[in-house]
Amino acid sequence: MKRLLLGASGAVLALAALPAAAQTNSQTNATTVQDIVVTAQRREQASQDVGASLSVVGGQELDEKNISVVNDLENVVPNLEVDSQFGGGQPQFRIRGVGAREYSSNNASTVGIYVDEVAHPYTVTTQGALFDIARIEVLRGPQGTLYGSNTTGGAVNIITNAPTADFRAGVTGEYGSYDRYKLDGYVSSQIAEGLLGRLAVVTEQGGAWQYNRDTGQKLGDLDKTAVRGRLTWDATDDVTVDLAATYMVDKSDGLGFRLLGDYTTAGGVTIPKDTAWRITGWSLSEQLAKVSGRSVGDKPGRDNDGLDLSARVTANLGWADLTSISAYQSFTRSEYNDWDGTSARESDVFFYNDIDVVSQELRLASNKDGRWNWMTGLHYSNESNDGGFYTEYRAITALIHTPYKQDVESIGVFTNNSFKATDRLNLILGLRYEYEERSLTSPGTYRLNATPGAEVTYSTDMSEVTGKLGLEYDLSDNALFYANVARGVKSGGFTTYNATSATPFAPEELIAYEAGIKSEFLDRSLRVNGSTFYYDYKNQQVQTVLYDRISGRVGKIDNVPKSFIYGAELELEWNPIAGLSISQNVSYKHGEYDEYNSVDTTATAAANPTNGPWDVIIYTDRAGEKLPFPKMNYGGSIAYDWQMVGLDLGAETNYNYRDDLYSTSSSSIIPAYWLWNANFTGGPANANWRVGLSVRNLFNTYYEETRNGFNGSARPTTSPQPGRTVAVRLSMDF
Repeated sequence: MKRLLLGASGAVLALAALPAAAQTNSQTNATTVQDIVVTAQRREQASQDVGASLSVVGGQELDEKNISVVNDLENVVPNLEVDSQFGGGQPQFRIRGVGAREYSSNNASTVGIYVDEVAHPYTVTTQGALFDIARIEVLRGPQGTLYGSNTTGGAVNIITNAPTADFRAGVTGEYGSYDRYKLDGYVSSQIAEGLLGRLAVVTEQGGAWQYNRDTGQKLGDLDKTAVRGRLTWDATDDVTVDLAATYMVDKSDGLGFRLLGDYTTAGGVTIPKDTAWRITGWSLSEQLAKVSGRSVGDKPGRDNDGLDLSARVTANLGWADLTSISAYQSFTRSEYNDWDGTSARESDVFFYNDIDVVSQELRLASNKDGRWNWMTGLHYSNESNDGGFYTEYRAITALIHTPYKQDVESIGVFTNNSFKATDRLNLILGLRYEYEERSLTSPGTYRLNATPGAEVTYSTDMSEVTGKLGLEYDLSDNALFYANVARGVKSGGFTTYNATSATPFAPEELIAYEAGIKSEFLDRSLRVNGSTFYYDYKNQQVQTVLYDRISGRVGKIDNVPKSFIYGAELELEWNPIAGLSISQNVSYKHGEYDEYNSVDTTATAAANPTNGPWDVIIYTDRAGEKLPFPKMNYGGSIAYDWQMVGLDLGAETNYNYRDDLYSTSSSSIIPAYWLWNANFTGGPANANWRVGLSVRNLFNTYYEETRNGFNGSARPTTSPQPGRTVAVRLSMDF
């Protein structure tokens, strides 16, 4: 392991040490790779000056790279995976293999998600449309000394476009395959002296690409609408107030499941495996329709809405800058999924949640350009999450209900400091203390034809000190070496799948060792960034299976005592000639359990009566087993802009390879795949409009998001993704 890290670091350092003679003066400013100003460290910096593993996606790239929801980020950011568990509307984020795979909506994310510096502790609230975005910053590794919440995986920062002093407006319309269309627009201007405003709206409709094997009914229509307003008020020469409000509604269809094998229902009917790509099945019963507020025969889908309000006040105190961020989030989830993918109603689920989050952050930071840059802050959060789900399960006539009420209160104090020891060397020290209390009250799981049990309250707390120690060293004017050691924690929580698994699981802890380099060559026309890492993981939170003496097999989130992950990323951007830009990225990771005994479900089932009680629990030693994630992904893009016969033209293709998703069960391995997209834009030179043609999944590649076996491994299902789709776009700016 040490040889791998040293070898990778040595290769990167050797690249940085290429003689200056290799850099030519023949390049012009037209080929310079442009700096992107980021706020990843809570102050404005060029991305190349940030001593951390960081990827940035500009707002203009979102359309070019076919990024319409946060899930699509995995196709452009190395070592990032985002999927919606089991076809639902809740994305799960994993960075460098660190992250959760679960479908409940009550636990904190392993990766911090922020919109304009406001933390979104529940990932289900991030599945709306991405619109009017300035950039997205993805940081890899533990975070906490700069951010509102403690995380082990990293952070995804979504920064929306700010109001402008000059008048700007724009509108874009897009129409594509399966009658999908999207309309978005914005207007930005000065409203009054010292007051700027911006209003942006978006709606996405249509696109149903699946169909019911029994009825032919279509599935997959989008129905999303969102609006955001922002105001910037210069209250005084030294005080600025930023107000933002976002409201979204999502009534989109869900994702249908496809049968990987013949499916035999509890009634003895066998449904042949699906051979067609787009085929699926569902059938909403009267009893599930009643509790979900739907009608019999309705399609899988969601009826979610959310409101985000925030106020950011920045004051120049002369000797320091004071920042206050007050925020309120409200989100309602109503989602019906058919997980058996048939009309048999053997794994139909309705999720509901009412989420409210109030947060307050205060930061005090140095504003002088001295040797010591410091920042200290306090973050408070209060969360309420009332939710649960109903299940219509195989061979059980009554609905099964698991309700809960969760409350979370946390407070964190943090500081981050950078000391310029020499002209080339910066030393970094960050610390954080966080205290959190979580409680969950539930009567447990019960059938609707039975009396619920008495409510039981479970509680857990966390009191942790985390931090970061690092250095940044300028090897030259265009090469920065950095190394960091960081400790991060992610809070514990509760499994809300069923009554017998709600007992809390412990926080997970990760100590990360990272080294990397950021460098530019050839008159800054070539940018090469690389990083290597080793993670020492304790109490890793994983989704597993346990046995209860009375209830039998139950799903639960549990802790793995010890595991590790190591790997590396390499990113390249090159503008060899004016108009041509090439980007490439490759990442690798490997992880294993060091210490982990889990239930051997096959042996345990054989050792006990069919209907219990389950008194004999047999365990298996899984030490040395690989962690379940793709070990490698490779991606990139090639774009060329040129002028011809009075037209501004642009062509771009982007691609991503994702390795197979390892699993100990061969039926759960998701095969590797390539995904290619292409875009073409054009319009009269100096005109205020342009047209575009985009193709997603250019080569019509079949690929899957998840594989599942809710009704046993003999009835496997999968959630496939769409084949080739085409769209045309018209954009106008004013």
